[in-house]
Amino acid sequence: MLQPASATAAPTSLWAPGVRAATVGALALVSMLAFEAVAVAAAMPAIATALDGLSQYALAFGGTLALSVLGMVWAGPACDRHGPWRACSVGLGVFALGLLVAGLAPQMGWLSAGRAVQGLGVGMLAVALYAGMGRVLPAALHPKLFAALAAAWVVPGLIGPWVAAQMVSLWGWRSVFLGVALLLLPTAWMLLPALRRVPVLQEGARAAVALPWAVVAALSALALHGMEQIGPWAWLGLLALVPAAARLLPAGSLTAQPGLPAVIALRGVMAASFFSAEAFIPLFLNQEAGWSLAEGGLALSAAAVTWSTGSAIQARLHGEPARRTGLRVGLALLVAGQALLAGPLLAGGPAGWVVVGWAVAGLGVGLAWPMLSVLTLALSAPAEQGRNSSALQLADALTTTVALAAAGAFFAQQHAYGAVLAWTVALAAVGLWVTVARVRG
Repeated sequence: MLQPASATAAPTSLWAPGVRAATVGALALVSMLAFEAVAVAAAMPAIATALDGLSQYALAFGGTLALSVLGMVWAGPACDRHGPWRACSVGLGVFALGLLVAGLAPQMGWLSAGRAVQGLGVGMLAVALYAGMGRVLPAALHPKLFAALAAAWVVPGLIGPWVAAQMVSLWGWRSVFLGVALLLLPTAWMLLPALRRVPVLQEGARAAVALPWAVVAALSALALHGMEQIGPWAWLGLLALVPAAARLLPAGSLTAQPGLPAVIALRGVMAASFFSAEAFIPLFLNQEAGWSLAEGGLALSAAAVTWSTGSAIQARLHGEPARRTGLRVGLALLVAGQALLAGPLLAGGPAGWVVVGWAVAGLGVGLAWPMLSVLTLALSAPAEQGRNSSALQLADALTTTVALAAAGAFFAQQHAYGAVLAWTVALAAVGLWVTVARVRG
C-alpha cells in the first residue's frame, strides 16, 4: 500500500514498488497537460483567424490562468484536509468540461470561456500533483521527481506542434480540444488510485477565508484584459488585484522578501516573462514570417527539449553553492534567450533566430524552474506543502495573466511585437535581480 515516505522505509528510486504507480500516473497527467498546452499554443493562430478573434488572442491564454487561481486556492487546503485525491478528481472533471466548451465554441468569446474553465481544472490538478507527490516521495527524491516531470514535456513538446498542425489540417481546429478529452480516462485510471491512498495530514485549512480573495483576483485579472482600450474596468482590476494577491500569497511575496516569499516571487516573475513571450511566438512566425503552423511550432519544440535538458542538469547539482549558481545561470539564460529574439522581431532579421533564442530561454527556465519547486517543499512543513504548493502555482498564474494582459495591450498597438519583447525581457531581468539579491537556500 502507498504510504508517505516518512511512514515506511524511504524509497530510493522513483520506480520503487511502493511509489511506482504514483510516479507513472503523475507523468501521464503532466504529459497530457503538456500536449494540450503545446498543441493549443501552436494552433491558436489558426483558431483566432477562423473565429475572427485576433483581438482576444491574449485573453484566450490569460483567461485560462486567471481562473486557475480559483482552482489552486480551493485545491491547496483541500489537499491538506482531505488528501490530493479529491482535488485531482474534481480537476479532471472540470478540465474535461472546459475542453468540450472550447471544442464546440461558435465564436472566440465562447472559446475563451472554455479555456477559462480549463484553467479552473488545471489549477486544481497542478496543486494536487505537487502536494500529492511531495508527500509520497522523500525530500531526497524531489529533485529527480521534478526533473522527471519536466522530461514528461519532451515528447509532447517535440510532436505536439506538428500533431496539432496535422489535426487542424485534417479535422479542423476543434479536434485539438476534443481529442485531448479522450486522454482523460486512461490518465485518471492510472493516477487516482495512487493518490487516494495518500493519508490526510491535517484538518481545518482556511479555504473559506482565501476563496473570496481568489474570486476577486480572478475577476480582476480578467478585467485587465480590457487594457487595450485602457478602460476604467482595467484600472479597477489592477487596483483590486494587488490586495487580493497580498492575501493569497505568503506574506512578503509581493516585495520578494528573503526565504519562501522570494522563491514565490521569483517563480511568478519567471513564469510571466517566459509564457507571455511564448504565447506570441507562433503568431509572429505564422503571420509575420509566413511560416506554417507546423514550422511555427518548431520554437516551442526546441524550448521543450532544452527545458528538459536544463531540468536534468539541475537534478545533478548537489550542495547549496552549486544549486544557487545554477539558479542564477538559469535566469541569465532566460534574459539572453529573449534578447536573441530582438533581431527578427525588431530588425527583420532571419526568423530562424527565434527558434535559437527560444531554445536558450527554455534551457534557462528548465534549469531554474524545478529548483524553485524543490525550495518551496524544503521551506514548507509537511502539513503546509499543499498550501505553499498552491501559492507557488498562484504566483505563476497571477503574474502571467497580468503580463499577458499588458502584452495584449502592446500588441493591440499595430501588432507591436517589439514592445511585447521589451516587456518580457524586463520581467526576466527583474527575476535575475531577485535571484541574486533575495533568494536564499
